[in-house]
This record gives sequence, C-alpha cells and structure tokens, in this order.
Amino acid sequence: MSDSIPKIRIRGLHKRFGAKRVLDGVDLDVPQGTSLVVIGGSGSGKSVLLKCVLGLIEPDDGIIEIDGKDIMKMPRGDRELVRTRIGMLFQAGALFDSLPVWENVAFGLIASHKATRGNARTQADSFLGQVGLAATVGDLSPSELSGGMQKRVALARAIASQPDIMFFDEPTTGLDPIMGAVIDGLIVDCVKRLGSTAIAITHDMASARRIGDQAAMLLNGRIVWAGPAENLMDSGNPAVDQFTHGRREGPIQMELRR
Repeated sequence: MSDSIPKIRIRGLHKRFGAKRVLDGVDLDVPQGTSLVVIGGSGSGKSVLLKCVLGLIEPDDGIIEIDGKDIMKMPRGDRELVRTRIGMLFQAGALFDSLPVWENVAFGLIASHKATRGNARTQADSFLGQVGLAATVGDLSPSELSGGMQKRVALARAIASQPDIMFFDEPTTGLDPIMGAVIDGLIVDCVKRLGSTAIAITHDMASARRIGDQAAMLLNGRIVWAGPAENLMDSGNPAVDQFTHGRREGPIQMELRR
C-alpha cells in the first residue's frame, strides 16, 4: 500500500435514524500505524461511526475505504473478510456470560476454525498474559471479574485475531483513574506490538491524550476539528476548547429532549 493512501478513508458518511440525523457528511483519514482519538458529546454519533465501519450499521450514504478499497462496493463475502481484520473493544466489554474467560478470548479463533479448542486455550492464556492476567483467570466466568479485569479480558479478545485495525469504544468508562491509566497503557502497548492502526472514541480527555497520536472532534454529525492529540487542550477551536475544558458557556449547547 502506498504511503499516500490512508489505512482508513471516510468520505461523506451519512446516517439517520428516523428524523434524527446522526452522521451528516463525515470526512476522516486515518494513516497507517496511527492511533486516532475521536471525541464528542454523548449522542454525537461516535459509536455509530465505528459501527458503520464494522458493518454493524449500514450507512445511508458515503464512502468507507480500507487500504484504498471501498468496502461498501465489495461483495458481501469480501466485505466480511476485510472486517475480520478489525479488532473491537466494546464499551461495556460485551463478554459472553455463559462462557469462561478463556473461551471469550478465543471465541473468534474457535468460531473461524483457525484453532482447535486445545490450541485455542493455549493462545488464550498467552493473550491473557499480554494484558497482565494469569492463565488461571481463564477458568473464571466474566461475572467473577472486576470491571478492570473485564476490560482486560475484552482487550485480550480484541487482539486475539492479530488485527491490523483496532477500535476502542470508551475504553475507560466505569473505571477509576488509576485503572483507566492502566488500560490505556495496555492499549498503547498492544497497538504498538501489533503495528495496528487504531481508532478510539472517548470523552475522557486524559485517556484521549494517552492513547492518541491524532485527534478529531465530531459535532452535529461532522468532523469540526482534527489535529495532534497533544493539542486537544489548546486547539484554538472554540467548540473543542469548550468540550475539552468542560465549560458550560460556548458554541456547544445541550439539546433538549422533546
């Protein structure tokens, strides 16, 4: 792939639910090997954006390219094959309560027939070790784990397929500041180890600066600012500055429910 072609390129992405326009022409580039953080208020469409790329939601219009190929124009089988290269850490972990931890981690390996159960267990133990968990944790059920341990297990599952693209949906939600920093550190380590391109969505500014190389803000269905993550707190954009500093006054007004 040419260095000039972004790993992920999104143009004119639209999605509405009834009268609610969630994405209104999103344009976004994510270069190869870059970690991009997308910030924005609750209900701004951050999760919808990721789910459109994942194929969990069908956009109304737009282009989604991976390695220069528009996945929206691919046959269904080819599209699904591309999406197997994406690892996802869901906001609430989304672990299967009916399966022990090790089967959660190895679920994709078993489901795709890439590993026997015995080999899958060995690999699961290895991935648990990469996120700082002992192999014995694999025999526990998700309900026996703390919130921080559940996030680690979910991260181990996300990296188990050795993806070249990784998505993180609010990775520190529900965690205390120390555990949030631990999870962020694990995410950075895993992304670098795999050489992956990553997109994380968050409203945690400390997490955004720890995870991201680049950052972008989603507001009213569009990207209104993009730049280095280190500039998030001093972007020069009134909307970004209001959001990152948590100010009540500014161009962003809370939408009233009717």
